[in-house]
Amino acid sequence: MGDRFASAQEVAVRLQATGYLPDETMASVAFLADRLDKPILAEGPAGVGKTGLALALAEATGSRLLRLQCYEGLDESRALYEWNYKKQLLRIQADERQSGWRDLEADIFTESFLLERPLLGAIRSADPVVLLVDEVDRLEVETEALLLEVLGDFQVSIPELGTIRATRRPLVVLTSNATRELSEALRRRCLFLPVDYPSLEREREIVRARVPDLNESLAMQVARVVHWLRGLDLKKPPSVSESIDWARTLVVLGAHSLDEATIEATLQVVLKHQRDLERARAQLGGAR
Repeated sequence: MGDRFASAQEVAVRLQATGYLPDETMASVAFLADRLDKPILAEGPAGVGKTGLALALAEATGSRLLRLQCYEGLDESRALYEWNYKKQLLRIQADERQSGWRDLEADIFTESFLLERPLLGAIRSADPVVLLVDEVDRLEVETEALLLEVLGDFQVSIPELGTIRATRRPLVVLTSNATRELSEALRRRCLFLPVDYPSLEREREIVRARVPDLNESLAMQVARVVHWLRGLDLKKPPSVSESIDWARTLVVLGAHSLDEATIEATLQVVLKHQRDLERARAQLGGAR
């Protein structure tokens, strides 16, 4: 059982100290994940702070962050471990038949030839670790099964070295953009954390926290326009990270208000598709 936090309130305070503003549910789930040794499954649209939660937890707890970026085709050798075949080949060539194969095999399948990937690194680490498994919904079913095995027991069997068990369980955060349905087996092993676009007031607070040079009035205008944009039929609604980028852009440009001309000139910071830009500009009067 973890002892990183004494309460959900402490989670909120320590995350806020890193610049991340969690809501009550986030703080509660992070506290329970620590105490129950359960992974967090943070699911929601891209750019709403799921990955940022893992980064903030690592900073707040003084832990090393290990990140497994998921993608279609990711296999065991990239997620768990693989042998350094080039180094093994050089060792075999250097042997020049001085040893028998049995001795040579025992020599090349050792720690010095092992390439550690994020999952194995998290299991073997003696120091505090936050393991981020980012965009787990991109994994294929076979790799998800491997992940289930590791998250279930926090151990892995390497035929040449034996079973390696975690001496200290990492705090695990899995993120999903919900591009496909995850298995019930994976969901059962996790504490579910839905992460959606923030409310108007909360978005203003986030923008102000991340861009302190932006004044209150302009921060509220950014939040309002972004919320209006999300109400349009867009291919990709603006994320929180894009709201922050927009706020930084306005500071750099020395803008004092978000008038129609300023919106027109900077809209490409928050909208990344031509169709979305055209639709937003055509309805720009509704943003005021």
